[in-house]
Amino acid sequence: MQEAKKEEVLEEVLEDLEKESQADQTEDSVKEAETTEDTASETEEKDTEETAEETEGSSKEDSDDNKKGFFKKKKDKKDEQIEDLTDRLRRQMAEFDNFRKRTEKEKSTMYEMGAKDIIERMLPVIDNFERGLASIPESEKNTAFAEGMEKIYKQFQKVLEDAGVKAIEAAGQPFDPNFHNAVMHVEDENFGENIVAEELQKGYMYRDSVVRHSMVKVAN
Repeated sequence: MQEAKKEEVLEEVLEDLEKESQADQTEDSVKEAETTEDTASETEEKDTEETAEETEGSSKEDSDDNKKGFFKKKKDKKDEQIEDLTDRLRRQMAEFDNFRKRTEKEKSTMYEMGAKDIIERMLPVIDNFERGLASIPESEKNTAFAEGMEKIYKQFQKVLEDAGVKAIEAAGQPFDPNFHNAVMHVEDENFGENIVAEELQKGYMYRDSVVRHSMVKVAN
């Protein structure tokens, strides 16, 4: 009898515990649902606010851009005219500078060509001067005439040197086709290979250009 009563009491205790557990679970579920609903509501409200702010900001930016574009269009027309005039001025200045440089170069080239042509015409006169001085006998070299001719020749050379004309070195120098024109070859042990043994006609340079090549005899 007592054992049966104990079992009944135990069953009642177990039922009470099970009811309490179910009640707790139900309460937790309700709280969790409420929390989820609150979170969703807050998120939705936040997204709505952000969207509204973005829309307002975008509208404000568009408005500002429109205002800027409006004023910019008015300014661009004037700026374009200024830029166009500035560009035209720069082009004209560049063209003038190129024209000036081209003109100076052409003038310099024409001057060089003219000077070179005159020097070429004078070289035969110098050659004849040298031949005339070389033909004077030793007995007449101290005469007034011979000395006068020598002075005129030296003066002539000085004028050419001041103008930029100089004789090309040839005798005893290595043969250089840029300055020498070989017309004869000889075998001579007194000279090394490809050395100018004798200068037959003087060559001249005007500044950095050859007016006339030296006519030479090359050894070995």
